[in-house]
Amino acid sequence: MTTTVILSAGRRCQTALEAVHAFSYFTPETFREFAAFGVEDGHARYFAERGGALGRVGAGTVTAAFHVFKHELVARHVPEVWERVAPEEAVAARLRACDAALRRILGDEAVASPEIAEAAELALRAAEAGERASRPLYAAQADQPVPDAPHLALWHAATLLREHRGGGHLAALAGAGLDPVEALVSHAADGDRRTLSRRLLRTRGWSAEELEEGARRLRERGLFTADGTLTPAGAALRRDVEEATDRLDAGPWEHLGADGTARLTELAGGLAGRIAAAGGFPMGSPRPGDGTGEG
Repeated sequence: MTTTVILSAGRRCQTALEAVHAFSYFTPETFREFAAFGVEDGHARYFAERGGALGRVGAGTVTAAFHVFKHELVARHVPEVWERVAPEEAVAARLRACDAALRRILGDEAVASPEIAEAAELALRAAEAGERASRPLYAAQADQPVPDAPHLALWHAATLLREHRGGGHLAALAGAGLDPVEALVSHAADGDRRTLSRRLLRTRGWSAEELEEGARRLRERGLFTADGTLTPAGAALRRDVEEATDRLDAGPWEHLGADGTARLTELAGGLAGRIAAAGGFPMGSPRPGDGTGEG
């Protein structure tokens, strides 16, 4: 594949896989699993389920790895959440929730289908070519054992690929000179991402004043208009960020190859459609980066 084809094919595949990964944040099975440990606050649950693979880390590590959350919000829940659910318990609870949710949505026969097994094999093959350096969430997830059940192996691989792309995305944001608030604000103004992204703005801990200050900084750089939309320069910068993210995420798709990437996109897309039809995304179907809100 040429570089251009690799990048566009990888992004299309990642769009489908994002849904396979991200539905777990919204499913009632996840809420019940963590409520059983006394973790019912949405932020605490999110930090525990996504950060559990990192181990018993402090607030600083979670803030750095998750990027767009205000540190004071993270510190309100980490490391206290580990007194309720240990990291290894959080990892296991997340996997149990995915198992139950996928069986509910797809049915026991479908989760054992040859198509799910094929998608898992392809996604794992792609994920094995990821790079651990500068990608702490991918590296931590890669240390987890691959589940035996194909539908859970697929979810595990989709999570690996999502965190791999996410790590590259954070590097691209830093390279573009966008701090966490500026990344969020510009992301929320970017085309058809707006509805979901503006909802995410309210969940990352920043005050209205801090968000407005971020918008002011973007206006001073000529990236934002007075009415809260991207200027042509701002839109170009966001495109540059996505293209840089694609380049940093090319390894797995080069390794999987054109035919494998196309087949995985087809299989994951069908699964994503079934998850969405079952109400798996109360805030709307995610795109790369949206489900975990990195801007």
